[in-house]
Amino acid sequence: MKPIFHSITPMIPTCGSLAESLSFYAEHLGFAILWQGEGMAGIGRDGVSLNLVVNDNQNWADNASFSIGVSDLEALYEEYRTIPARVGPLETKPWGRREFHLIAPSGVCFQFYQRAAV
Repeated sequence: MKPIFHSITPMIPTCGSLAESLSFYAEHLGFAILWQGEGMAGIGRDGVSLNLVVNDNQNWADNASFSIGVSDLEALYEEYRTIPARVGPLETKPWGRREFHLIAPSGVCFQFYQRAAV
């Protein structure tokens, strides 16, 4: 029987202290801290999990980008639009998808889009 992939959990550089990153993701993005170890922590919100890794490689952070589908894009935009991050406009892109981008203080980019109903 062929193995089945079940999930993916990206490793996200903190580009600062783990405590500061955990604070940002928990207080401003609504993630729960699932576990924490030496130099690393797991966080999750609904069906999305991320591993925060203490690493100051700014090049890694500036080139990391993750696309997350959500059920209510407008509500999420209202939740995030005033947090201490660079939040782009909510707009329909030329390829037809409505989305917005958020650059975390570390430099990591998140693209949020309306997930189609299944």
